[in-house]
Amino acid sequence: MANKVLVTGGTGFIGQALCPLLIQKGYALTVHSRQSVGAVQALCGRVEVLNDLSNLQAHTGFDAVINLAGEGIADKRWSDSRKQALLDSRVGLTRKLGKVIASWQQAPSVIISGSAVGYYGDQGEKQVTEETSPNDEFTHKMCADWEAEAEALRSEETRVCLSRTGLVVGPGGGFLGRMLLPFKLGLGGRIADGNHFMPWIHREDVVGALIWMLETPQADGAYNVVSPNPVSNREFTRTLGKVLNRPTLFPVPAAVLKLALGEMARLLLTGQNAIPKKLEQEGFEFRYRELEAALKDATRY
Repeated sequence: MANKVLVTGGTGFIGQALCPLLIQKGYALTVHSRQSVGAVQALCGRVEVLNDLSNLQAHTGFDAVINLAGEGIADKRWSDSRKQALLDSRVGLTRKLGKVIASWQQAPSVIISGSAVGYYGDQGEKQVTEETSPNDEFTHKMCADWEAEAEALRSEETRVCLSRTGLVVGPGGGFLGRMLLPFKLGLGGRIADGNHFMPWIHREDVVGALIWMLETPQADGAYNVVSPNPVSNREFTRTLGKVLNRPTLFPVPAAVLKLALGEMARLLLTGQNAIPKKLEQEGFEFRYRELEAALKDATRY
């Protein structure tokens, strides 16, 4: 078993669930974070905390690397400086990580690097698999550059897996956390016409997929880490209202979003009908295949 694992982004919404489970399974974790040791360990468990990747220069090496770092893509309006910050926290950090890994005495057996279904850009209603050609827009360019930095680390000793993750639902945070208050108040509704797809996935399945990539020697390349059953925004809205027992009568017009968010509004107005073709073909088993069950769990607190 690859025992020593370096994790970047371990204090994020996915990392907080991943790290304790890896520890439980017997892995020794080093988590790269700008937060204090106490703050990181409160979120991740008994891990070694690393504040500066440069401290791993000429290190003996780790058996595996899980790279989940990246600032929240929807946290702020996309100004030029914000776009650069998003690129730096993904592409720039992965490039720096690669330079550090190249200095190790022994290469890792696997590198699992984050990406997103935004890699494909807006795909309308057509089904999206790992073979689908992307549309050239900001999210695609960012994800493509991010993935390229990870792929550059592939070698005879190191396989590389790319996690093209969808919209992650789970208790206590994520994009769903921002939606809950208006929906609980009965003020929720579809976005624009509600026909664009939302490739959702439960956080437990994201964590499960990452561990599967770690522990499956044949796992390699890009994977759509999404539920087998993507839904439209209209269906997502209806299901969330049903789970919360609230009406969903207040649609958000596209023009309002574009005015408020600018280019970033595309995150909410477009999507991908993405399916996890490779994960299912290669034997990964999802715990949450249906949206209603996933939302019931995600809103249980």
